[in-house]
Amino acid sequence: MLDRFTRLCFKLTNRLIVGFGLLLFTVFMIWVLPAEAVRSSKILKGEPTPDTSFFYTASDLYAMAEAYGVEGRAYYIHARYTFDLAWPLAYVMFLVPTTAWLLKPWEQDRKKRLLVLVPLAGFLFDLLENAGAVLVMSRYPARTWVIDWLVPWMTMFKWSALAAAFVIMLISAWFRLKTMPDTR
Repeated sequence: MLDRFTRLCFKLTNRLIVGFGLLLFTVFMIWVLPAEAVRSSKILKGEPTPDTSFFYTASDLYAMAEAYGVEGRAYYIHARYTFDLAWPLAYVMFLVPTTAWLLKPWEQDRKKRLLVLVPLAGFLFDLLENAGAVLVMSRYPARTWVIDWLVPWMTMFKWSALAAAFVIMLISAWFRLKTMPDTR
């Protein structure tokens, strides 16, 4: 099934799709993320969020929930269902096609083809992190056992997978440029 999916990613990828993904990612990076950061900082009183941390504990998560207050928790939950669904879609629509396009010369190599799944792992961990954090925030001050312990791990896995996805994309670009025929 993964093999079929990765083949589909390579088949559907072209310069137009890559360009659209790049445009969408750029719009989010330049306009949407900064605006959301300002709004979030104002409503959450500058408190850290699980999404932007690399490592935190369940105790830290509850401390954030306490610091946000009722209004801040309501905002945080709403943002996970709006902005934090759109943003992961934007970055995955950039990373998957771009990586597939850069790796196209090696698409017959199953191991290299599987590299397009790395950004999808980040996407999946992002969604799991959001779902868990929403559950913890919505139940606060009640404890959400196990989930409160898993959410920080999902965040760490998300950031690790996304960092790996960008590294894979950059290395793929380097190899693609290195193997291009010399047209001088």
